[in-house]
Amino acid sequence: MGLPGSGKTYLTERLQPLLKAAWYNADKVREMANDWDFSDDGRTRQSNRMRTFADFEKQNGRFVLCDFVCPTKETRENFDADITIWMDTIKEGRFDDTNKIFVAPKNVDFHITDWNDHNHDDIAKEILNG
Repeated sequence: MGLPGSGKTYLTERLQPLLKAAWYNADKVREMANDWDFSDDGRTRQSNRMRTFADFEKQNGRFVLCDFVCPTKETRENFDADITIWMDTIKEGRFDDTNKIFVAPKNVDFHITDWNDHNHDDIAKEILNG
């Protein structure tokens, strides 16, 4: 999770093959659903959609990566991730409405503050050995 432009997709596209995980990108999921509503209800609907995909993959024994903003405590609780990676690499994203409602998470498993060439390897090793 993280603000738009923080590197969520960049990290996920490198992490996915290491974990051999299913991958759901929020923009692609919104495109499939033809739902570009970013109101509170729209964001809740999106977190429900993402959770449905994640739960399906998990029930079928797969790792799953969902890269999306998940800007509020409520959307994060609704999604209920097993592992949370926070891409805390920027102070503001490109969308003012998201910047205004984004609440920094308090409990994360991985707190990434800079892009580098080894974050994905480090995270994959810890998850696979954990």
